[in-house]
Amino acid sequence: MSAGWVAAAVRARALVGRCPGPAATREIARGPTLDDALRVLASTPYARSARTAVDLPGAQRAVAATVLWQLRVLAGWLPPGGARLLVPLAAGFEIANVVSRLAAPDGDAARAPEPYRLGALETAWRSLERHMGTPTELRAALIASPWGDPGGDTPWALVTGMRMAAARRTDTAVPDARRWARARAVLLLARERFVYERSLPEPVRRDAARLLGPRAPDAASYEEFRDGLPTSARWVLAEVGEPGGLWRAEARWWRTVGAEGGALLRQGRDGPGVVVGAVAVLSVDAWRVRAALASAARGDRAREAFDALV
Repeated sequence: MSAGWVAAAVRARALVGRCPGPAATREIARGPTLDDALRVLASTPYARSARTAVDLPGAQRAVAATVLWQLRVLAGWLPPGGARLLVPLAAGFEIANVVSRLAAPDGDAARAPEPYRLGALETAWRSLERHMGTPTELRAALIASPWGDPGGDTPWALVTGMRMAAARRTDTAVPDARRWARARAVLLLARERFVYERSLPEPVRRDAARLLGPRAPDAASYEEFRDGLPTSARWVLAEVGEPGGLWRAEARWWRTVGAEGGALLRQGRDGPGVVVGAVAVLSVDAWRVRAALASAARGDRAREAFDALV
C-alpha cells in the first residue's frame, strides 16, 4: 500500500477519534433545552454548530456541514485520484443543495440556505447551480452529468432520481460500501412504492432493478417486495413487517453502517477500506448528533423516540 494511503488512513482514524460517540450524544439529547444541548456540543468537533446556530434546523445543518468539512480534509490526504472514492459518498450533500433550491419560494436562490460547498467532492453542483432556473433546465443539466436522467422534471422525480442514482454510483465505485448502497435503495424503493404509492420513473426503475434484481421494482405488495429481495439487501427490512415500520429499518441501516464502518477502520491493512470506514463512522456520528439536538429541542417525548431510534 502506498505511503499516501497510509497517511490517509492515519488521518481518517484521527478524525474518527474525535467523534463524541453514543455516550456523549445521549448527554446532548438529555439537555433540557436546545441551548443546553448546544453548550454540550461546544466541547466536540461540532463546536462551530454551537457558536452559529440560532434554531434546530440551523444547528442540524451546521452539524452536517462539519461532516462535509471533515470529508474534504480527508480527501486532501488521499493519493492522486483517491478523492474519486469519496465523491459518491458525498452525493447526499449535492442532493440536499438541490432540495433546498427546489423548496425555496419561487426558486429564489437568495431565499434558500447557503449551499454546501463540496470542492473536489462535487459531482456536478456548479453546473446544476447554473441551471436551476426551471425544473426542465435542471433535468437537462442532470442528463448531461454523471447523475443521469431522473426520468421527469417534477421536484419529486428530480430528487428521487438523484437519490437512486447515488445508490447506483456508490454500488459501482465504492465496493466497501456496496452493501449499504443496496440497502439504501431498498429503503427508497419501499417508501416510494408502499408508503407514498407512487409509480417509479423509468430510469429509477432501471437502477432499482440493477441493484436489487428485476422483481423488486414491480412487486405488487410490500410482502412480495421484501421476500423477493436478494439476501445482500434483505437484511435492512428484517423484522419490519409493514411499510409503517420503515423508520425502524432506517435506524437499522444507520446502526449497521456505523458498526461495519468501525470494522473497516479496525482492519489491519491501511487503504481505501479504512477511509470508507471513516466516512461511515463520521456520517453516523453526525446522524446521532442531529437526532440528539432534535430530542433536546422537543422535550421528553422526543427523548423517548431518540432512545428507541439510536
